[in-house]
Amino acid sequence: MKIDSIDLKLLGQLQQNGTLSQRDLADRIGLSQNSCWRRLQRLTEKGLLRGTRTQIDLQMLGLDLTVVVMVRTRHHSKEWADSFRKHVERLPEVIDFHRVGGDWDYIIKIVTRGMAGYDVFYQRLITNFELDRVTGMFSMEAIIQDRAPDLVRLLQGAPPK
Repeated sequence: MKIDSIDLKLLGQLQQNGTLSQRDLADRIGLSQNSCWRRLQRLTEKGLLRGTRTQIDLQMLGLDLTVVVMVRTRHHSKEWADSFRKHVERLPEVIDFHRVGGDWDYIIKIVTRGMAGYDVFYQRLITNFELDRVTGMFSMEAIIQDRAPDLVRLLQGAPPK
């Protein structure tokens, strides 16, 4: 998909504030409203824009523990992987789930209510699945969280600031 510098500016503005009106977005980019709308439509139709989300302070809701769970398994068949994927997708604590290379097979990021909540998650995770090893790393402080990538610098190869 061809992305130009105007598209990158548009994407950058949307990453900062997905609730901007088309008029405000067009003004910030230096486009007419119609041109801005056409670009948004094209980016949406191509699948690059996939909706908007509101960030919620999960700690204010009592979800005060973030855990990165690493899983190793001896099973690598497509059937087993599909079944495990469906199982993990149903667990409400899961906010990120990756199949990875290296010493581990999967990394799962969860949020929950304290250690008791993690134990409930852990018991559900291992139910009916033979896992070789499961370990959790508990976040003590979020230093960078939910940061949008600097698309202009990443895609144009600009050096770090």
